Amino acid sequence: MTDDKTPDERALGPEALKAFAHPLRMAMYAELRNGGPATATMLGRRLGESSGQTSYHLRQLEKHGFVEDDPGHPAGRERWWRAVGFRMDDLDALDDPGSAQAVRAVLQSMIAERAQTLTAWAASLDEVRQDWDVQVFSNVTADLTQDEAAELVERLTAVVEEITERGRVAKEEGRTDGRRRVRLYLDVLPLPEPRGT
Repeated sequence: MTDDKTPDERALGPEALKAFAHPLRMAMYAELRNGGPATATMLGRRLGESSGQTSYHLRQLEKHGFVEDDPGHPAGRERWWRAVGFRMDDLDALDDPGSAQAVRAVLQSMIAERAQTLTAWAASLDEVRQDWDVQVFSNVTADLTQDEAAELVERLTAVVEEITERGRVAKEEGRTDGRRRVRLYLDVLPLPEPRGT
């Protein structure tokens, strides 16, 4: 991620999750992440909605910290928005009947967006490989304790935050040569026990 803040900047609480779990809001957020900063009018055009609708939902997303003004587009006639990264590492809200449905909707949206992004990446491999050599598609399964998994998350998160912040600062300073949007996925998930164990 480059335009939005690091994905590990802030965890979501139940109220924010409920506000985010609206189909149009999740679609607008995905557009901002994938396409970069945009105005309400641009988002409306892309999603087949009125700018009044997208403006309202952008304000709701802003209220809960999912979007913010894009510093690359100073205040003008139309307001430019960019996505703000978040993480979902505490799924205790699943235990609350009032927020469980929202948590599941957000997780399903994140999984669907991830599948769509990976599918688009795979379809464009010939083009991407011509000008970008650094990419990895990795899958590791390990036997860890909860403490070891927590250490892994903490250390990986620190590296992600350090390098993405360096990139953000460089971009804001105008050092954009060779810079492009990069998507990083980080999942540390306990696997279900195999049947019969």
